[in-house]
Amino acid sequence: MATEIKVPTLGESVTEASIGEFLKNVGDAVAVDEPIVSLETDKVAVEAPSPVAGVIKEFKVEVGDTVEVGAVLALVEEGATGAATGEEAGRAAQEREEGKEIREGKGEAASSDASQTLSPAVRRAVLEHGVDPSTIKGTGKDGRLTKEDVIAAAKAKGDPAPAPAPAASAPAPAPAATGERREERVKMTRMRQTIAKRLKGAQENAALLTTFNDVDMSAVIEARTKYKDLFAKKHDIRLGFMGFFAKAACLALKDVPAVNAYIEGDEIVYHDYVDISVAVSAPNGLVVPVIRDAQDKGFARIEQDIADFGKRAKEGTLTMEDMKGGTFTISNGGVFGSLMSTPIINPPQSAVLGLHRIEDRPVVVDGEIVIRPMMYIALSYDHRLIDGREAVTALKIIKEAIEDPTRMLIDL
Repeated sequence: MATEIKVPTLGESVTEASIGEFLKNVGDAVAVDEPIVSLETDKVAVEAPSPVAGVIKEFKVEVGDTVEVGAVLALVEEGATGAATGEEAGRAAQEREEGKEIREGKGEAASSDASQTLSPAVRRAVLEHGVDPSTIKGTGKDGRLTKEDVIAAAKAKGDPAPAPAPAASAPAPAPAATGERREERVKMTRMRQTIAKRLKGAQENAALLTTFNDVDMSAVIEARTKYKDLFAKKHDIRLGFMGFFAKAACLALKDVPAVNAYIEGDEIVYHDYVDISVAVSAPNGLVVPVIRDAQDKGFARIEQDIADFGKRAKEGTLTMEDMKGGTFTISNGGVFGSLMSTPIINPPQSAVLGLHRIEDRPVVVDGEIVIRPMMYIALSYDHRLIDGREAVTALKIIKEAIEDPTRMLIDL
């Protein structure tokens, strides 16, 4: 009996997704709850599991297709132990033949691991680029190879692009000119399309303005240096800078509530809590998981949340719930070396704090020129809701809390 594998519920307000890749092939055996299809939504990647154990009989979709919640993705022959028959078996045989080409070394793609399961997209990439999948470390879920892994391995090997097979009657091609230029068109992922749409919408709908300040990081660096080992030993997490800025932001948002609010229709929605969205770089784009009730959390819990978000963003295991809501955003471009930027708000939020790299600069302290570790910080805000005085005040509170962390302990 064939069981339908359908698109699962994707989260609040998300009704459709794109087919990212197949994690299994026709004819493969699957266990209960084993993922067989990777789906790309506006925010995260979601895997569709099989509700039964059996053998994949047929896929009803293709990579790149757009599907709605409840749509049929595949059929699984429940309880079967071998490959499906008929047309399905033919497709399975074709997949196995491609796999055989890889294992036997066709196009330098020999694999010493015959049991390795490759998705169709990954298999095609392996054949095109002529790489050995057994030598590539997978970055996908459970260590699976992704197409990006294969392409990265090919580039490292010195293979810039897959070479098409020459036609039998065609003359031998002339040597490629030095410095030959190439173009490649790649369809935007659903996540990238959503990021583009939301950020452009923020520019069109909000009256964006950015105010800047600079922060002497000496006190925070001294505290980290003094307590980092004890902190790590007690909490099993590294003491970073984000915890300090998150707590400083909580102070500022408490004193200037408009920065923690947003416009909805002709009303202003204020919050008596602080849910901080943390911008995290993921393989498919920028994601913003949320630290909930940051005002009630200590440094250790905030740092643990941030570390967990970063780990799961790389693994592609963040959920819709992780990114739901948020009243204020912190984006740290300093990890990439940014000196200064004008961050863009994350709608419907009204403000975002941008952090940047720390560098030694000469500053005047008590009439003397001294060298201090300085950071530029920026607050972009929606001027429809937040006045310049409020924005500058909020940023100044953050600056003062970072330069004198004692303020965070005594709520100043």
